[in-house]
Formats: sequence, structure tokens, C-alpha cells
Amino acid sequence: MSAVLPPHGAVGGHGGHAGDHAHDDHHDHHAPTGWRRWVFATNHKDIGTLYLLFSFAMLMVGGVLALCIRAELFQPGLQFFNPELFNQFTTMHGLIMVFGAIMPAFVGFANWMIPLQIGASDMAFARMNNFSFWLLIPAAIMLVASFFMPGGAPAAGWTLYAPLTLQMGPSMDAGIFAMHIMGASSIMGSINIIVTILNMRAPGMTLMKMPMFAWTWLITAYLLIAVMPVLAGAITMTLTDRHFGTAFFNPAGGGDPVMYQHIFWFFGHPEVYIMILPAFGIVSQIVPAFARKKLFGYASMVYATASIAILSFIVWAHHMFATGMPVTGQLFFMYATMLIAVPTGVKIFNWLATMWRGSMTFETPMLFAVGFIFVFTMGGFTGLILAMAPIDIQLQDTYYVVAHFHYVLVAGSLYALFAGVYYWGPKWTGVMYSETRGKIHFWGSLIFFNVTFFPMHFLGLAGMPRRYADYPMQFADFNAIASIGAFGFGLMQVYFFLFVVVPMMRGKGEKAAQKPWEAAEGLEWEVPSPAPFHTFEEPPKLNAAATKIVA
Repeated sequence: MSAVLPPHGAVGGHGGHAGDHAHDDHHDHHAPTGWRRWVFATNHKDIGTLYLLFSFAMLMVGGVLALCIRAELFQPGLQFFNPELFNQFTTMHGLIMVFGAIMPAFVGFANWMIPLQIGASDMAFARMNNFSFWLLIPAAIMLVASFFMPGGAPAAGWTLYAPLTLQMGPSMDAGIFAMHIMGASSIMGSINIIVTILNMRAPGMTLMKMPMFAWTWLITAYLLIAVMPVLAGAITMTLTDRHFGTAFFNPAGGGDPVMYQHIFWFFGHPEVYIMILPAFGIVSQIVPAFARKKLFGYASMVYATASIAILSFIVWAHHMFATGMPVTGQLFFMYATMLIAVPTGVKIFNWLATMWRGSMTFETPMLFAVGFIFVFTMGGFTGLILAMAPIDIQLQDTYYVVAHFHYVLVAGSLYALFAGVYYWGPKWTGVMYSETRGKIHFWGSLIFFNVTFFPMHFLGLAGMPRRYADYPMQFADFNAIASIGAFGFGLMQVYFFLFVVVPMMRGKGEKAAQKPWEAAEGLEWEVPSPAPFHTFEEPPKLNAAATKIVA
């Protein structure tokens, strides 16, 4: 574990002189050792590592649930699980992947990279940073332990729609409490990121000279602060409906279940962009490095990111076209949703223009970045189709929707996270990953991903509803193909951990240069590999472009 970061000798700053020893001990210049280093961690790099390991553990738990779902759907008829347990699997798979895997992974990247990219010594609130990580552990335990409560885990779908949530057993309360804790963690992490970026940039680094990853996270952090309290409100109203006699969502008491959907999706749609904007940031760092060109249209990228964030607040009801909203409402949300395609298209155009006539090489980070652009664009097009109200009413709650959001989230967020691990991993660990193994991981993931989710478009168009444990014979072939692909995809992620991540963490492999990618730009490449425990204790002096340190 402790090999993820360098041994204590490799720290920056003072040290080495006899007269400095007392100074060192007092200012804790050396990394603490053993379990204390991790439990009491206030160093942004250690906390980033903790977030990344936690998120991978949750990815595995959520992945096992996904494979249980696909095993059941391999053939028609009930094979392994009763429908109640199947519904628990679908609900918990969604909750664990969104709140336990994808979001904490991006926060881990933010912790590791933002101080390095902006020349800050650490995050602004180091102890709050520690607290916001450790809140996730009891929340995750509570979420997973809900399987062992009377009546089993929540089974209302990850959206937790009323009135189902009002009829669930005690595990629903555990789920609500866990989501509250994770929400508090997200809000604290966001405050930390905003204050760090706005107040701790190195002199000379204006906002418009920041790396794109810092920009995407700054905007994402504002989104999180805006919408996490909305989710908290919705699930708190569910809680009071369950135990304290209120009737927000209970029609018997004059409540309205559709109101829950409005509140939930006002959180839920910005949440989708919370999970994709940092991915855009990672890809915007990697593409220029391997195309050996500056990012095309930096300013337009920043404005496009901000536009996506603002528009994300006015499109929520496209998730609700089938709830009987008036035609005027359908038209508004349809046009607003299609409008989001414009700034997203700007981003894709800019990445392609960056690659155009560049001297491209395809190391693993670039493969994942290009794979991201390809598959995310496909997911975007199916989203554009679902934005049309008349088509959406036909496809609502079918496997077409499942295919769409997995193309955006798995191939979107997850591929960008993998790209980031391969790109910055040498800086974190000081060793290069195996290029061959990285390529096996990429091609295996890309092929099995498409084998899993592409057939789901056809299942949805043929009318197969989602969240069903059984289905008629005519859907059998595509479901069998999807299930085989899912097991292959899962195995590729285990391969990634055992044969790429573990050797890097143990320091096995070729030693990484300070700047392993020749055309990469940014302050993170100005510190040694592995990054010392303390960096930028004094603010660095930057060149005019704010990408290099000048003596």
C-alpha cells in the first residue's frame, strides 16, 4: 500500500542538512508511516490515492451485481434469483456505481492533480479533505449491508421513485442515510476544490491559463453544491413520508408521486454532467499531449463546459415525457435537451481539430481517450434520439435507455478514468505501466463493452422493458450475447487491477521519467516521478503560458 507514494526520503523542500532535522520533525516533512499515514492523511496525494482505491473497490462490488443481473438474463425463465432479489440488484448496482465508484474516482483525480496542476502546496482545507473521504466508508458499508436487513436491500430502482420507496422495508432508511452521508462528503469535497482553485493558484496562472481538467472540476464543484441539497431534500421528504406522517408523495394523503420525480430529476440531470465534465477535462489533457499540438479552441472549451453546466438545470423533465406533462412542456424540454448537443458538439469538434494533422501516437492513454470520443459520441446520438418526445414515449423504460446511458457513463466516465490512470499513473507511482497490458485492457474493454451494450439498442427498439427478471423467447439471442459480453468486460477490469495497477503500486516496472510524455504540458510534469510527498511549498514562478516553471 505504502508504495503508492515514494518512501520518506523522496520528499521535496528542506532536509538533508544536519541543522534542518529539528525543523523537519516539527513540520512533518517526512511522510508518516504505517496505518497512521492513511487514517490521519491530510496530504492531497494520499487522500487522492484513498479515493481511487475506494472507488475501484466499489466498482468491483457494483460490477458483481451487474454480472448477477446479466447471469439471470442470459436465458428466458427464472434461472438464479427471484424477481424481488433481481430488483434489489438493479437498484443497488445503480446506486453503488454512481455514488460509490464514478463520483469518488473523479474526486480522487481532483485531489491528486489539481494542486499539482495549479502549483498549490495542497488542498485548501486539508483536515476537511480527510473527513470528506472517511465519511464514504460508513456510507458504503451501510449501503452494501442493506442486503442483510429484513426484506433485503432497497428495490425501487436507483432513482428511488415514490410510491415504491414508501413501501420498502428498513433497508430503505439505511439507503437514505447512506446517500445523505455521501452527499455531505461531495459538498465538502466541492467546497475544498473551489477554494483551492480560486485562492491557491501560482502567481501568473490566471483562470484562462488553467489546465482544462482544473476548469472542468471548478464547474463540476459548483454543480455539486447546487444539486446535492436537492437530492437530500427529496430523500428526506421520502423519510418523513415513511415515518412521520407527512404525505409529500403519498396520494392517499393528498401527495403527488410525480412531484418526487420533478425534485429527483432536478438533481439527477445535473448529476449526469457531474459524472462527465471531469472526464471531458481528462480527455482535454491527453489528446493534445499525444497529438503533439496545443488544444484547439481552449476558450471555446471553457465556455462550452460552462454552457453544458447551465443548460443542465433546464432539461430535467426529459426524463418524464411519459408522466402526462402538457405538450407545451414536452416541447420546451425537447428543445432544451437538443440544445445541449451544441456545446457538447463543440467539445468533440475541438478534440478532433486538435488531432487533425497532429503527429499522433497511440499509447494506452490516447487509445482510451480516442475510444472515449468514439463511444461517447454514439451515446450522445442515442441521447439526441431520446430527446424527441414522441420517440421517447415509445422507448421509455426499455433497454434502449439502458444502452444509451451505459454508452455515456461506462464508455464516457469510466474510459476517461482509465485514460487518466494510464496518463498520470507514472507520475503517481514513479513506474511505467506495461504498454502491452494496457493495450490488452483497452481492446478487451472496447470490444466486450460494445458486445454487451450494442445489442440492447435492438432489444429496446423491439420493446423489451428494463428491470424485468424474465422475458419472452424472442429476446433470447441478444440477451445471451449481452450477458457473454458483460462477463468479458468484467474480467478485463480484474485484469487491469491485477496486471496494471498492482505492479505499478508495488513499483514493479521501468522507472518513469519526470515527463514520460514528451509533448505533455502542465506543472505536474515539473516535479519528479514519483511526485514527492510535498510539492510547491513555495509558489512556483511560471513562464508566460503558465505551463512551465522558470528559475
